[in-house]
Formats: sequence, structure tokens, C-alpha cells
Amino acid sequence: MRNDKIFSLGLAALLLGGCSMIPKYQRPEAPVPAVLPGGPAAPAGAAAAPAASELAWQEFFTDPGLRAVIELALANNRDLRIAALNVDRMQAFYRIQRSNLYPSVAAVAGAESTGIPRQMSSTDESYTAGQYSVLSTASWEIDLFGRLRSLNAKALDQFLATVEGRKAAQISLVAAVANGFLLLAADRESLDLARATLEAQKTSYDLILKSRDAGVASDLTLSQSRSQVEAARVDVARYTGFVATDINALNLLAGTPIPDELLPGGLATVAELRDISAGLDSEVLLQRPDIVAAEYRLKGANANIGAARAAFFPRISLTGALGAVAPGLSNLFQSGTGAWSYSAQIAQPIFAGGALKANLKGAKVDRDIAVAEYEKAIQTAFRETGDALALRSTLVDQLDAQQSLVGALDKSYRLSEALFKEGVDSYLGVLINQRALYLAQRSLVAARLARRSNQVTLFKVLGGGL
Repeated sequence: MRNDKIFSLGLAALLLGGCSMIPKYQRPEAPVPAVLPGGPAAPAGAAAAPAASELAWQEFFTDPGLRAVIELALANNRDLRIAALNVDRMQAFYRIQRSNLYPSVAAVAGAESTGIPRQMSSTDESYTAGQYSVLSTASWEIDLFGRLRSLNAKALDQFLATVEGRKAAQISLVAAVANGFLLLAADRESLDLARATLEAQKTSYDLILKSRDAGVASDLTLSQSRSQVEAARVDVARYTGFVATDINALNLLAGTPIPDELLPGGLATVAELRDISAGLDSEVLLQRPDIVAAEYRLKGANANIGAARAAFFPRISLTGALGAVAPGLSNLFQSGTGAWSYSAQIAQPIFAGGALKANLKGAKVDRDIAVAEYEKAIQTAFRETGDALALRSTLVDQLDAQQSLVGALDKSYRLSEALFKEGVDSYLGVLINQRALYLAQRSLVAARLARRSNQVTLFKVLGGGL
């Protein structure tokens, strides 16, 4: 009969264990317009292109060398490894918290010996009393008001937030490697341009030197030519340093030295990136891992309010033990040594000096902070996407204009050089046009780099790469 009552009480506690103090969660309204920023029209063909979130990074980056470098980084980058280890750590914390929902069982063996003096002995003889025990103990907190379930929900949301954080770290790493790869390619192309310009300047200088020695060219013309040679040498040295630092930065991102055969020779040798469609609905931003992680943190803070509320109510704990107790080790497992114990405890907070109310208020403030952080993450994503979209078409126009400018300046340079050789114009005109052409060619490399970097940024901010 007694066991039936215990079973009934336990069953009733289990049925009541579904009570939860967690406030009903509602996703906050996105503090941004429903439509993505309406920048200039997308490039031709982009409207029919797939969305960034539908593409894996292997599909977006079509250059084999770049894909190989990204794979190296995903396998060896230490920041990404730390993010993955944080996921494992939070998974362990979640399992620890989840274990509190279930009874804990342990096996306990003990031995105790007590010397009884003669004056305390009922037989007027001193003796040694011993007790040996082998017990299986169990303890369980009945989650009547959902405190443990709230903490479990919080731990789960924190774990899921770190999972999304790792995804965000992966996207950021892929974009950083791609931008580093493209920057190296652009600097190598600029270095080749500077070297070619230096060789041309040296050739011109040698010709002018011979002309000066023959009494045809002046010292001023020779000095002007020499200044161009030295300027080109400065650029060669500068871009040589840039290439070296670019390689070091790329090696750091990859987490290992990158083989030379995987590095780009120039920006023109890197395959074009795949076109993507941004779409119009700003809700696409809610799929970004960093925003999903912020929402999980918000849900965790909301669940913590349930735990703070449940702390005002009684906590019910059950403990029990079953095993054998005997005065001697040899007869511990003989008949008649069975023993058991059972106890239930209810603890009701009465006075805590305002700690419970302060804890609840702190939990609500944490929830409000998490709401603000979630909204800020959405606003930041909206701004990043707006910037990338605003630049996408303008960079295409800038690249077209820069290519036309290079063509026009190249023609002017050749004409001025022909006039100088015929003695119609001074060498100053050649210097001016040659310098303008060189600067325009460098700007063209920078414009091509900016366009490709914008493509990478747009792919990243729209949540592509997973």
C-alpha cells in the first residue's frame, strides 16, 4: 500500500512537471523596410541568377586555385577551429544542464569501525563495532514549476547560437580568403605593370642619353627621363613589398603555407565569379547565420526569465537508497542485511533579501538587451547589403569608364611620343602622357579589384557560402 502511494505521488508530479514559466516568445518585428535598398539596377543577367543563399561557396568561386586555397583555410584556420571547439564546449554544457532533468543514480560502498570503551559498553568489556554497507542511491529534483526545463531551454539556445556562430565564422573566412586572394592578384598585376613601365623608362632614358651625348637632346630632357625611371623604381619596390605582405596575410588566413602553384599570377588570370541575385524581400537577411545566432541568444534570454520566475516557487527533491548493511564484511551479502531509505523534501523561499526579485529583473533586462542586439544585427545586415547593392552597378560603370580612359590615354601617349621623335614636340609632353597612362592603368587594376571584392561582399552579406 505504501509503495502504491509513492508511485501515485511520483506520477502526479510527473504530470504536473510540464508547467513552464517561460514567457511566450514572439520574434521582434524587423526594424528595417520590407524591401531591400533599391540601389541601381543589377548587372545584365543577374536577375535570372540564383540567390546567394542557394549557392555553396564552391559554386560561386569558379577559379580552381582560389577554391583550393579556401579549402586549405577551412581545414587549418585557427579562428574557425576555435569556433568549432566552442560548439563542442557549448554542446557539453547543454548535456550537463539536460542531465539535471533526470534522476542521478550512484553506487556507494562504505566501511566504518568504532572502538567502544569499557565504561560505555553494556557488557563491561571494550570492543570494536563495525558496519559495512553497499547502497545504490538516487536523487531527483521534480521540476514542478519548470525551473530546470527553462535552464535546459536556455542552454540549448546557447548551443544553437554557437552553431550558427561557427557558420558565420566560416562565411567570413571564405570571404576574407577570397578578398586576400584577389588583392594579391591585383598587387601582382600592378607589380608587373610597374616593372614593364620601368623597363620602358630605362629604354627611353638610354636613347635620350645617347641623343644628349650626340648633342641632340638637352640635359633637362635627360633629367626628366631619369626622374621617370626613379619613380618607376619606387613603384616596383612598393608593390614588391605589397605582394610579400599579401602572401603573409593569405598564409595566416589559410593557417598553413600556401603552395606557389595555387597563388594567382595576376587579376586577369583569376576566373570570374558567378553572378547572384539579391532579390527584393529583406526577410532574406533573417537567414544569415549571425542574425539566426542573435535570435537564439534572444530565445535563451527569454527562457532564463522562466527559470528566474520558477525560483519563487517550492523546489521538491526526492532521495532514496537501496542496498545491504551488515556489521561484518563477510556477511554483508547474507540474508537479512537488506536496507532501504526514502525521503522527500520541499524547500520554499521565504526571505532572500530581494535576491529573487533582482534576479528576475536582471533576467528581463538581459532579454531586452538581447532584443536590441538582435535588432541591431538586422540593421547592420540591411546597411551592409544596401552598401553592396549600391556599389554593384556603379562599379561596373566605373570599370567601363576606366577602360575607355586607358584606351584614350594610350592613344595620346603614342601620339606624343611620335611627335617627340619627329622633333615637333618636347619630351615633357611624352612624360605627362606616359605618367597619366600609367596612373590610369593602375586605377583600372584597382577598379577591377573593387568590382570583384564587391561581388564577394554581396555574396557574404546575403548569407551565401553554406
